[in-house]
Amino acid sequence: MWRYIVGCLATLALVTAGVLLLNRNARSVAALPQAALVQGGEGPGLPDVAPAASEQTRAARRFDRYDQDSNGSVAREEYLAPRRKAFVRLDANHDGALSFDEWAVKTEARFAEADKDKSGSMTPTEFAATAPKRKPPRIRRDCPPSAAAASGDDG
Repeated sequence: MWRYIVGCLATLALVTAGVLLLNRNARSVAALPQAALVQGGEGPGLPDVAPAASEQTRAARRFDRYDQDSNGSVAREEYLAPRRKAFVRLDANHDGALSFDEWAVKTEARFAEADKDKSGSMTPTEFAATAPKRKPPRIRRDCPPSAAAASGDDG
């Protein structure tokens, strides 16, 4: 008999918990200010029209950079031009071939700069100086600030 009573109480507790969870979402929407519920950009500080996306995608902008003669196609020479420029910069003796020393000149310069005591090897502290510098994360500024942020109101 006590099993039936415990089962009924557990069922009642589960039903009560379900009702409370479902009503929590309803209460959080009811607690929002009415201006936040208004649709169509009628609220204060909201634009009347949604911002338009840029005309060109990233791939289209990249294509336009490579298409130097703007004929709508990228020729082999146009595609290889940036690599040829990099090759010419590395080919110090202009013989049309890269030796290992020419290819590794930037790495050798970084090593020489990091090796402060000129011992030919780097200590852990010197090696830490060779770590690549990371760019700070890019902050997107596509959206205008809200009216509260613009007025300095913290709420």
